[in-house]
Amino acid sequence: MYTVAGIGELLWDVLPNEEKLGGAPINFTYHATALGGTGIPISCVGNDQRGRQALDFLAGKHLETDYITTVDAFPTGTVTITIDPSGVATYQFPDDVAWDHLEAKALHRSLPSRLHAVCFGTLAQRSEPTRSTIRTLLRQLPPETKKIFDINLRQQFYNRDIITTSLALCTIVKLNEDELTVLSSLFGLSGTVQEQLRQLRGGFDLELAILTRGDRGSLLLTSGECIEHPGISSAIVDTIGAGDSFTAAVTIGLLYGLPLPEISDKANRLAAYVCAHAGAMPEIPAYFRYS
Repeated sequence: MYTVAGIGELLWDVLPNEEKLGGAPINFTYHATALGGTGIPISCVGNDQRGRQALDFLAGKHLETDYITTVDAFPTGTVTITIDPSGVATYQFPDDVAWDHLEAKALHRSLPSRLHAVCFGTLAQRSEPTRSTIRTLLRQLPPETKKIFDINLRQQFYNRDIITTSLALCTIVKLNEDELTVLSSLFGLSGTVQEQLRQLRGGFDLELAILTRGDRGSLLLTSGECIEHPGISSAIVDTIGAGDSFTAAVTIGLLYGLPLPEISDKANRLAAYVCAHAGAMPEIPAYFRYS
């Protein structure tokens, strides 16, 4: 069984009528576990009720919680989510919460050698302590470990240095169409979408570039393949966590050595399933598992 980690923000999605645990790296580990991997979330919570509930919830989902630290001085993270009539979510993140204070001492020396893949993004790098810890882990990983940069641009919490350094440290990049527009401006990418992805992949010597297009599917690009998928139609409840499930499905599929078209279809089907259910971590049917 493959072991994968998601490092960064752990937070509660505050919806109009309820709260659900989330955070892109945490969602990633949940879905990776549901697909047949072993997921390890790496983050930080406050010494408060939300923090304790988060740990209990993740343990109940069979995720390791040994690498989630607790701090007294900062609250467990939250994000206020607004969902428009089409089910698309927008996010507002408060500043200076527990996941902004993830320190490298949370990373046991044996951890890097256990990991077959790590997923990270830009949001958790808004603070120096967590940014430094993420980069420390990435630099300690064996060369064969897959390092997935799921860009996840949120509000103003990113800059050129964060994006450039992250691309230099990763082996796989995952982004959506809006994020490709930002990167095209930053790095002078031009031409068709495929040409822009080829320039991005080649410029940073990446194994794989992944572009998600919502209900219009996706594009997966390696040095030798370009796999497009038209998407899977579903009745959208909300889009929370769909991209994270997609990333997990691609990651676990790659680790199992499956053909890219098969991985693409599985990832699109899982993302559509997640969109048809409330929240980022719905129960995932066994037929989605890779093993």
